Amino acid sequence: MGIMGVYSKKSLELLREKIDLVEVVSSYVNLKAAGSAYKGVCPFHDEKTPSFMIQKGESHYHCFGCGAHGDAIAFLMSYMKMSFVDAIETLAERFQVPLEEIEWEKRSHGPKKRELKEALLKASNFFHYYLLHSDEGHGALKYLYDRGLDLDFLTLFKIGLAPRKGLLFARFMQKHRFSAEVLEGAGLIKSHGEGKKRVFFSNRITFPILDATGSVIGFSARKLSEEAFGPKYINTPETPLFKKSHTLYGLSFSRRRIAKERRVIVVEGQIDALRLIQAGFNFTVAGQGTAFTEEHVKELISLGITEAFLALDGDDAGYSATTKIGNLFQKEGIEVRVVVLPAGMDPDTLLKEEGPLAFTELLDRAQDYLNFLIDYFSKDADLSSPSQKNHLIQTIVKRIRGWDHPLMVHESLRKLARLTKVPEKLVGVGQEEVRRSVYVKKEGSLSRIEVDPNRVLETDLLRWLFLLGDSSSKLMKMINDNLKPLHFTILICRRLFSLYMGNLEEKKPTDLLTIANNLESVEEQLVFSEIVQKRVNTERIEEGLKETVTKMLQHHWMEEREKIKIQIQSGQCSEEEITELAKRFDAIKSAIPEVQYEMSE
Repeated sequence: MGIMGVYSKKSLELLREKIDLVEVVSSYVNLKAAGSAYKGVCPFHDEKTPSFMIQKGESHYHCFGCGAHGDAIAFLMSYMKMSFVDAIETLAERFQVPLEEIEWEKRSHGPKKRELKEALLKASNFFHYYLLHSDEGHGALKYLYDRGLDLDFLTLFKIGLAPRKGLLFARFMQKHRFSAEVLEGAGLIKSHGEGKKRVFFSNRITFPILDATGSVIGFSARKLSEEAFGPKYINTPETPLFKKSHTLYGLSFSRRRIAKERRVIVVEGQIDALRLIQAGFNFTVAGQGTAFTEEHVKELISLGITEAFLALDGDDAGYSATTKIGNLFQKEGIEVRVVVLPAGMDPDTLLKEEGPLAFTELLDRAQDYLNFLIDYFSKDADLSSPSQKNHLIQTIVKRIRGWDHPLMVHESLRKLARLTKVPEKLVGVGQEEVRRSVYVKKEGSLSRIEVDPNRVLETDLLRWLFLLGDSSSKLMKMINDNLKPLHFTILICRRLFSLYMGNLEEKKPTDLLTIANNLESVEEQLVFSEIVQKRVNTERIEEGLKETVTKMLQHHWMEEREKIKIQIQSGQCSEEEITELAKRFDAIKSAIPEVQYEMSE
């Protein structure tokens, strides 16, 4: 959803004035004052000599090494991989600007997100203090110490204890003036028949769940003894802050490294994730005590991952989960490697008993998904039996055919044939496309989805433009010299282009917040959100931009020729008009558009 239709222009303008870029960036980059600027080592590429700069009083950063450029919103989106909406709300929270909602776009009548976060932070502090400083907490501490977790671990991750008597927690929160409405909205208390309410977490170890900025958005809570009533883990119920199917445990600690190295380790339990993160494997996440979902996979894909290591428990349940989770990644074209743990072990016990080096070795020896799948399915099969071997191969073939990337399907089928020593044609190599198209037709609606190439081109161009800002006068000159609003066929894209270039010409601000604040319809907001959300490869900005401009010019050129052709063939023109049109057609035909620009060396 576009943020711009939800918040008033006045509050967004106030936010724009209050944002201090140096303050935002210095939370993540070590900046030092140097004359009229602040300098630091660029967080977007590897360098030893600082070339990342913010001029004093400016609202943009620029790196003279890799060309990274943007405002505070662009920084949070690029560095912290936030969505546009989250970046706005994070900045508003940080600079204490109340975002005023427009009446017709009210989202909910419940408590504000800021109030929910305050309650959750207070609860987290209470649980943590109660674990470390109460008689009841001593028993829980013994349990945690026996599991090999030390005080450093407990304080680093703010591990806590929810008291056995819920009344203690309820009184503490009431004393700090949190209303029942806020506590229920945050998932800390729950209605319990006839208007009664009870505390949601009691007699459990609490693990705070954090969002991208490190704010507490919920808890995962583990029972102290296996004999106690209820499931091993329970999570905060769904709230405006916490969506279980989209939230990955440990992501706040691992987000940067996952995005940088484009790989992730997936484990089952919260303690497994935190132990690995503490031991230096800070590209680890876990689900939320329930099944790992497609949404979780998409969340990681949005960070740019190309490889997933699955390090689930070394038992039957762990192996079964590995086949399912691996399939979700492979379906999306992500390479899966399985970290095979010794029987009966999980990452937590492995680190405790054998140390980080042993886990590094297991990572290095990780098995690819297809090999693991064959081992898993052939565990109870007799491969000397033709029918059992046939059943095994067909089970795996069916799974591979469910993946979305034809090349991955083709190569995986070839590999399956090689590993199981059967001819390629018997597993259907070469027939993937036929089967995929039949499958799509069966689905009906899938085959009717049409991608408008003009929309793709024009939103790409705008993405380059918003990313560039005023960072490269040469590239901006190329856009200015070659493109006019008439080259845009999508009206919303044309208006966004005109708005941006108009502001540039009149020396008005062109930052994302200003552009967002000038949008007039929900449709414009949606297109704008889509443009700023999509990932861009900043390393090829020059050739990417030139390519996009060329295609747009050529498309416009072909359209102009086509329009004249249609006019000539309409039968509604006099001889003189046809002659005139023919001359124009010839003139256009010979004037093949070329981008006016010199590529840098």
